[in-house]
Amino acid sequence: MEQERMARVLEQMKERNMPQLLISDPATIFYLTGVSTEAGERLLTLVLKENGKHVAVINKLFPLTKEQLGMPVVNVDDIDEGFGMGTLVEQLDTSLPIAVDKNWAAHFLLDLMKRVNQPVSHFDISSKITDDIRAIKSSEEIQKMRNASKDNDKAIGELAALVPEKLTEEEMGSRLLDIYKSMGNSGFSFDPIVAYGANGADPHHMNDDSVVKDGDSIILDIGGVKDGYCSDMTRTFFYKSVSDKSRDVYETVLEANLRGIAAVKPGATFAEIDAACRDYITEKGYGEYFTHRTGHFIGIQCHETGDVSSSNHTQVKPGMIFSIEPGIYLPGEVGVRIEDLVVATEDGCEILNNYPKDLTILG
Repeated sequence: MEQERMARVLEQMKERNMPQLLISDPATIFYLTGVSTEAGERLLTLVLKENGKHVAVINKLFPLTKEQLGMPVVNVDDIDEGFGMGTLVEQLDTSLPIAVDKNWAAHFLLDLMKRVNQPVSHFDISSKITDDIRAIKSSEEIQKMRNASKDNDKAIGELAALVPEKLTEEEMGSRLLDIYKSMGNSGFSFDPIVAYGANGADPHHMNDDSVVKDGDSIILDIGGVKDGYCSDMTRTFFYKSVSDKSRDVYETVLEANLRGIAAVKPGATFAEIDAACRDYITEKGYGEYFTHRTGHFIGIQCHETGDVSSSNHTQVKPGMIFSIEPGIYLPGEVGVRIEDLVVATEDGCEILNNYPKDLTILG
């Protein structure tokens, strides 16, 4: 068990009057115990209690022990009534409020509510606590994120070097996995995006059999997983040549990226950082083509709770790690996105990606 992290959870439980938390999210379980597991449709839940008498209710398919999790283990079986929900309820004080993970399967939650037979107000979301704690990275976590991003800098350089081979987008993605494996990454942090030309005008384009053509923009949005922590970065290149219009789009996105990064400092709101990017793109006449938020939080998961958007008025705190990734997407023509990860510091931020951002023509 990660004692310091668990202590922070217990402190927040007391402050927020959440006497018992049900933790089922694999990433949060990993964060609190160091144990990596995926339960699928089965029951695997940490029951955290304000009095410290925690217990794990786990399907016996998963041979996890008290020594691994740092708390007693109660096993349930696939054939147990309610898939073991009755056993879980036995571990709770049903007279006290109960908080559950935001992503807990609906059939588990509804069954629990029926068994407890309390009003909806009796229940809350445990992720309010764990997400806030996970958002502030420790020095050890920040170093792991640095290491992951350093690998990602190398990976995108190796991938860009393959463009003259005129591989399809799908082939580029396959080669990227080999690159990550060679660096000791366990795999992708998300399905990579390789988008040639007009395909780049779809921000979440799915790789296909397209082949790069002269004058195409090339979006490479990639990330790996190193020591349990994610990287994520986007660079946009051009093949053989670049039109004046595409150059203007690129330079606009690059300046927006730099302005967003410059706006990161403790006390600034995420809405203000978003505006630093968005207002400039709008000023340059491309506002309607910047179709997504400016960034997302990242750590154990590629997309963690928290974002850089006009609706998020939360203030930046040191230790938060998130992306700055403005983009412009002209349908049928060109897409450009430039993304860096930053970690907020006491007086600004540290950029975790060092791969160059100057406009680059490949081939």
